[in-house]
Amino acid sequence: MITPDRLADAVRRALADAGLPDVAPEMSRPRQREHGDWATNVALVLAKPARRPPRAVAEAIVAQLGRPEGVEAVEVAGPGFINFRLAHGALEDVVREAAAQGSAWGRTPPPDGRIRRVNVEFVSANPTGPLHVGAGRWVAAGDALASLLDATGWEVTREYYLNDTGNQIELFGDSVLAMMRGTPVPENGYRGGYVTELAQELLDAGIPDEEVTEAAYQRMLLRIKATMAAVGIDVDVWFSERDLHRAGTVQAVVQRLREAGHAYDADGAVWLRTTDFGDDKDRVLVRADGRPTYFAADCAYMASKIERGFDLCVYLLGADHHGYVRRLQAIAAAEGLAPDRVEVIIGQLVNLFRAGEAVRMSKRTGDLVSFDELIEEVGPDAARYAMLRTSLDVTLDFDIAEVVRQDRENPVYYVQYSHARIAGIMRTATERGVAAGAVAEARLDRLAHATEEELIRRIGAYPETVAYAAAERAPHKVARYAEEVAEAFHRFYTECQVIGDDGELTSARYWLCVATRQTLVNALGLLGVRAPDRM
Repeated sequence: MITPDRLADAVRRALADAGLPDVAPEMSRPRQREHGDWATNVALVLAKPARRPPRAVAEAIVAQLGRPEGVEAVEVAGPGFINFRLAHGALEDVVREAAAQGSAWGRTPPPDGRIRRVNVEFVSANPTGPLHVGAGRWVAAGDALASLLDATGWEVTREYYLNDTGNQIELFGDSVLAMMRGTPVPENGYRGGYVTELAQELLDAGIPDEEVTEAAYQRMLLRIKATMAAVGIDVDVWFSERDLHRAGTVQAVVQRLREAGHAYDADGAVWLRTTDFGDDKDRVLVRADGRPTYFAADCAYMASKIERGFDLCVYLLGADHHGYVRRLQAIAAAEGLAPDRVEVIIGQLVNLFRAGEAVRMSKRTGDLVSFDELIEEVGPDAARYAMLRTSLDVTLDFDIAEVVRQDRENPVYYVQYSHARIAGIMRTATERGVAAGAVAEARLDRLAHATEEELIRRIGAYPETVAYAAAERAPHKVARYAEEVAEAFHRFYTECQVIGDDGELTSARYWLCVATRQTLVNALGLLGVRAPDRM
């Protein structure tokens, strides 16, 4: 199959043959179809060092380039762009590869062949309450990012960090105990329907007062795990902050930072010189009373990730954690890590609506709506897809009424319905005894209708879409791409009869449907969304 890398290699060889400087040509897809399938601006880049007009440079490149295999035409356009039009045989190869590769379609190995390990930590909400709708965005996004990295050659560990020690856990336990006793909840304590329900559960179970905090924590942890499971997420590591303290890791890391000259004593406390690494102020590691801070635990947690051998540590944090970016980067620098080994992604908030009206309260508990309730109402597929089709750096307006609509205006329904329609075509072909044969033997040259070629081009863009979405940490690109494939399939299905009297054409269109179906299955799989056979 023709790939941008193969075209770039051909252009690079032409540069050498034309006596031009060696550069890595950038390949892109023209916005307008009449400009071809691929284009490069390498002539404009080289015009100045070559001391020649861009078009002259482009013409010199094209003269040496000839017509690469799988390319129908090479043209110089505009100020000096070089456009490539693929031959029909290259489109046929797309159908063959997508159909033949199956679940491997769109996956790429590491560029240099070396497997790298990445830790993707996401959600990590305090286990003092159920996951709310806003956390649901990080549930979906973190899992999708992990899947994208896995698809592009990384060995991925999905991780949830549990802040299961310290003031918040104690305050949570005290709040539940107060509810059990019928006494006032502590100032700044936890309130709401879920605390009342939990208190009643512990009363019914006969939990003694001294065990309430631990029992409340364990029950809330089970609820969080159930929520993750409800949307199909298998967390590899549930990492406990307690383990850092029990193993003495926090104290050891503080001592190591002190010995390295990064930590110092002031006002009875121990501080980390984070200002040396770009932070706006130094941070306390150990309080004056000897208790380590959450920041000290963060340092120990990163040290644990380093010791576990991860090449990259990705933190997915909510919009209220902007201040953590420099702190985490400072910890990494103090530990001697290269800047590119720690990546912090900040996502924006979720606004929940129903038919345009803001939804702020839970019907069941009178509190903020939990992610569990949203899943129960709209389903895990719709919840995940709707959370993922908007860029993480944009506030998401989630309208329940729109998400549950069963028509083409609802993107997740439209994409899933497209897959179900293809599955229906497959069933019809079987019922009618269609002998599609092997894809390698199909007369795919018969796929000459404009809608067929456009659909094939959309399918062919899948591997590069996955690679781009992974590199840019942009799962929404995959969701929008799936919608484009569904739309292209709809146009094809409207214009072209798949199963007809022409055996060769039926076979070719059958395999085009198979390739489309596989692309949708793989794309939705990256998003953690099912591809149903019936709807």
